Amino acid sequence: MTAALANREFRALWLAEVQSLIGDQLTIVALAILVYDRTGSALLSAVVYSLTFLPALAGGLGLSQLADRYPRRTVLVYSSLLQAVLIGIMAIPGTPLALLCGLVVLARLANAPGNAAQNALTREVFTDDDLYLKSQDIRGISTNTAMLLGLAGGGLLVSQVGASWALGLDAATFLLSAAVVRFSVSRRAAASDGTGSWFGAVKQVFGNRHLRVLVWFSWLVGLAVIPEGLAAPLAAEMGVGKQAVGWLLAADPLGFVIGAFLLSKFVSAEQRRKLLGVLAALPMVALIAFALKPGLVPALLLLAAAGAAGAYLITVSATFITWVPNELRGGAGGVYRTGLRVAQGIGAGLGGLAADRLGAATSAIALAGVVGLLLAVMVALSWGHINGSSPEPLLS
Repeated sequence: MTAALANREFRALWLAEVQSLIGDQLTIVALAILVYDRTGSALLSAVVYSLTFLPALAGGLGLSQLADRYPRRTVLVYSSLLQAVLIGIMAIPGTPLALLCGLVVLARLANAPGNAAQNALTREVFTDDDLYLKSQDIRGISTNTAMLLGLAGGGLLVSQVGASWALGLDAATFLLSAAVVRFSVSRRAAASDGTGSWFGAVKQVFGNRHLRVLVWFSWLVGLAVIPEGLAAPLAAEMGVGKQAVGWLLAADPLGFVIGAFLLSKFVSAEQRRKLLGVLAALPMVALIAFALKPGLVPALLLLAAAGAAGAYLITVSATFITWVPNELRGGAGGVYRTGLRVAQGIGAGLGGLAADRLGAATSAIALAGVVGLLLAVMVALSWGHINGSSPEPLLS
């Protein structure tokens, strides 16, 4: 992985992303605390929290196209600057709640084209496929480490410095991101001439067999994340304290970090693609083991193992971006990420419904594992038919 970090442009993109991710974790916690302190309403706090990701779904399908139609460095810089301004206004003490909600929506919409530009730029930076995959390992490890830091210290930091200061810190991270990218990443021309259909990426992705199977692999994560949505009832069912909820939430991202490191260090890019089917099935096997109603420690180990195997998702996303022509990567990447987020949201909702109907979180998790394993086998069989063949050409 050190070879990827030796690339100046990637290093700049990576540093900009990492510190913005940490800032975003602070913002999510700060908003939840700020709204609850003002209103005393758990519902309003949850609504504002949902506003931190719902606009990203719409933006991922539409605004991501900007990363193909305009120079990607420019899109990323302006996206960061706009988010800095919007979050900076949110940081002003006494900002009306309605305005705060509107600013949250606008900030998340502004993030969509920047995120698409960053993903596409990273592929442009590396011409070597193996080195590019290493760079995505670094990003995957960083993303999940930022989540762990947010879980471990976000609430503590916000309680110490206050919600307004935390939001101000996040705004500052976006200013720093804009500066780092502007002065450390080379300017490139727009990837396309902008004449294609605005939502053409959706048709291109789902009309291509190779890309379609990769999208199916990513959707399996919707079942693998069900234990996270059931962390609180799972802890209650085990008879452990509320502090165990944080441990249950942290087990999966911690396992992901370990799995990403091990795959990057010991398994080649070609071998990782061959193993996709097996790795996609392993998290489901770990979930099925919850039928045995494990205690806290075995449950943490199972969730960590599921997270470690779930690092296959890095290979899926890297292969997806590699197989998409450069002029379509912004829009296609937005389609991919939107599908992933929707799958996670639907999975969490279905997991809660299953837990209510079955009367036990462990039963719902085990059922998710059974369904997920069946789906993983079908996707793996489809992958076996196309892996090693040349991707079908996409129309730009």
